[in-house]
Amino acid sequence: MKKRIMAVVVTAAMVMGALAGCGSSSAKETQAPASTEAASETAAASETTGETEASDAASGDLTHVNVAYMANYASLWQVATAINKGYFKDEGLDVQLYMFQDGPTEIASMESGSIDVAYIGPGAHKLCIKGQADIFCFSQLGNADCVMGLKSHGVNSLEDLKGKKVAYASGTSSETILKRALNSVGLTMDDIEAYDMEVSNMVSAIVSGSIDACAPWSPSSTTIANELGDDVQTFCTNTTFSDIAADCASWICMPSYVETNKDVLVKFTKALYKAMDFASNPDNYDEVAGYVAQECGTDKESALAQTGDGAWLNSATLLKYVGDGTIKGYYEVQQKNFIDNGDVESEVPVEDYVLFDVMEEAGK
Repeated sequence: MKKRIMAVVVTAAMVMGALAGCGSSSAKETQAPASTEAASETAAASETTGETEASDAASGDLTHVNVAYMANYASLWQVATAINKGYFKDEGLDVQLYMFQDGPTEIASMESGSIDVAYIGPGAHKLCIKGQADIFCFSQLGNADCVMGLKSHGVNSLEDLKGKKVAYASGTSSETILKRALNSVGLTMDDIEAYDMEVSNMVSAIVSGSIDACAPWSPSSTTIANELGDDVQTFCTNTTFSDIAADCASWICMPSYVETNKDVLVKFTKALYKAMDFASNPDNYDEVAGYVAQECGTDKESALAQTGDGAWLNSATLLKYVGDGTIKGYYEVQQKNFIDNGDVESEVPVEDYVLFDVMEEAGK
């Protein structure tokens, strides 16, 4: 049974809002423009990291791209690096960032024309499989999701979730890992008292004791662990199911955007590749964490704590994996997971929604 925590969560969120780490109110949540034309006007006044390129964009030298992201390291490790290192500018692009809470909301904004491209975590890929968006660049295999529970509420194992109040974010990787965790112990969503809410609200909900367990992602999971200490346990993460699942994160756009802006996608991907080559090097994690912290409005230590949330590839490895079919295999396994969970009805050729040609062309 799906429920929404209303007054309890709202009240708790007012008290605990500062606890949400990189997804807190301190993050620079720029509102997505109502249209592409409005976006150009918004960019001139924005205080995001990309404002240093605004004057060049105004002169018509750069192509403007509205980009959706989520306030965490996994979403920003490439794009924040590319902005700060000038890689987008090198490709003739002016990138404007807009923060969102989840992938489905990003896709809705792309459908309205407010956003051009977006980073999505694993859960929203079901919408790509259903034809709502195209994937033009693989980002990483993620390990940012988990299922956590309170000892004081009698949750000491996944089996103990039966009959408990469990928060999740529908349509996202939060829902994906929760269903996977329940299935691993013979339970389903019908066996729990499920509360559908944004991941950022899970922090205040579980800290206040309004729920018994939740399925957050980083950095909210780190904030919960820090606040509750020994009373909270993490029962599983993405890697727990690495033998049966592939939790791909990707860069996406609308199919209609591909038709008229494929050259922009190739340039954007080229910049991402340069960023991957820099940011995948552990020697550069500290610098990249600084970029992420700057965009999120948080401290560098919080960003550094998230460097284990994914398997960061360099461009040479990614292109090798594209060429030998490894990346295609990841997406096939991911699709099978969605089919097995009942989120996708039938198999769809991966090539129908993954633009391998863009990835390959960007590597030339």
